[in-house]
Amino acid sequence: MDRRFLTVLGVSLLFALIISTVFYQMTARAGQGAKRPESTDARDIIMAARPLGVGTTVKATDIKVGKMPASAFPKGAFSKPDEVVDRPVTSPILMDEPILEGRLAARGSGVGLAPIIPVGMRAVSVRVNDVAGVAGFVLPGMRVDVLVTGRPPEMNGVITSTCLQNILVLSAGTTIQADGKGQAIQAPTVTLLVNPEQAETLTLANNEGHIQLVLRNGSDQTIEKTAGRELRQLYGLGAERKELKPAPVRVRAVAAAPVPAPPPPPPPPDQIVVIRGTQKSVEVIGSRPGEGK
Repeated sequence: MDRRFLTVLGVSLLFALIISTVFYQMTARAGQGAKRPESTDARDIIMAARPLGVGTTVKATDIKVGKMPASAFPKGAFSKPDEVVDRPVTSPILMDEPILEGRLAARGSGVGLAPIIPVGMRAVSVRVNDVAGVAGFVLPGMRVDVLVTGRPPEMNGVITSTCLQNILVLSAGTTIQADGKGQAIQAPTVTLLVNPEQAETLTLANNEGHIQLVLRNGSDQTIEKTAGRELRQLYGLGAERKELKPAPVRVRAVAAAPVPAPPPPPPPPDQIVVIRGTQKSVEVIGSRPGEGK
């Protein structure tokens, strides 16, 4: 075989070996450099050790500490157990889920239903039955309209009107969150989230009339303007709604107060008639001279 050919082949193999060695070392260094930040930049993260429901106060036994890369650390997460212990839960937290700031209320804000009431809002409970509670299908988190039926003062007839719309249900009975199966809750009371003005309206409607809860789609934010329905329209006594006229008011006649009699006139003063020839004059006793006629 030609010696020149063997020399060229050997040199080629040598260069190929050198290039392969250099490429392998560069690849190994790049891989070590990519893995090193993950191991050195891992942060502690607080996670739920068990499912936490709304209104639960977080205890030390309810949490655990895990590891997570700094680049993937969620916004609002916690690294220290002291930051979450004794804080109420305002939104359900699943097992092994990182606990975020938005899921917790401030420490000392109360327990149960109180922490999930936003500042400036009120929670009002109303008593309902199977019909008023939409046959038990009103669950926490749903939205309802409130209808009131009653007889307005000094008006003829019964009327039903919508007094509140798109109201959030906070709890049904003692349950403040729906279970995973979405089972109906038979509750004698329903707690609604309203502002102070709506709280007055709801309390008045619950005391003076009969209320009915109407279930609505949670994505429907439309506020409808309704005129209400009269009892006469229910029986087809008029296609158009007539304005309610005030009922006749019976006025009781009141005897007029007696008019006091005028005071008696003063008695006439004492007088003396004096006749001098053809002249006659009258003088008042006690008057000065010249005042008599």
